[in-house]
Amino acid sequence: MEPYGARASRPQKQHKGWHSRGYLPHYDSPWELQSISFRLCDAVPAHLIVQWKQELACRKISGAGDAKSKALHDRIEFYEDAGYGKCFLRDSRLAELVENALLYFDAERYDLLAWCIMPNHVHSLIKIFPGEQLGAVIHSWKSFTSKKANEILKRHGQFWMEDYYDRFVRDEEHLKYAIDYIEQNPVKAGLVAHAAEWRYSSASKKHIAYLLTNAGRMPALPD
Repeated sequence: MEPYGARASRPQKQHKGWHSRGYLPHYDSPWELQSISFRLCDAVPAHLIVQWKQELACRKISGAGDAKSKALHDRIEFYEDAGYGKCFLRDSRLAELVENALLYFDAERYDLLAWCIMPNHVHSLIKIFPGEQLGAVIHSWKSFTSKKANEILKRHGQFWMEDYYDRFVRDEEHLKYAIDYIEQNPVKAGLVAHAAEWRYSSASKKHIAYLLTNAGRMPALPD
């Protein structure tokens, strides 16, 4: 059985455009660049999200650029960067599992432009292909990794928080910002001094590729 879903040709799915599964709006459209984040189930206490929703008067939101949705996301993101919860993704086995899931259908169902596996949440930037619903792609990541992670940890129960956050990239300037934001997240959280030092990220892979590409051009070290 293939991990993350079969590679064989599958029926094309209709894209949903703007829709909502609860307190966060989602945008599903082909060829759009989407900045995505999802988190472990204990990354933010549920009662805090309920409290913040009440303070911001967040109900069921649908539509582009909803200010209340962004404010809620910003609060959640600030909290999770503090490292709340058990931070299962500090375990290299789980971080590698999630990274492999992101990369598995790269160039087949989407283009993966940037990613970062943080201790209690994940950031990615993808361009979704026609017929591949954004929600289905994220579900495949979370479903497979949650089962395997629970097996590794010998635990049961929910692993990921149910919803996810996505934001489509408006222009080239926004694209540069989104990539920098994702790759600099470990630096911002005080986990490393330089983005390339964080093992499970696109910044690390770029640095390794650069070193390999330029290995023959490096001057020999003195004896």
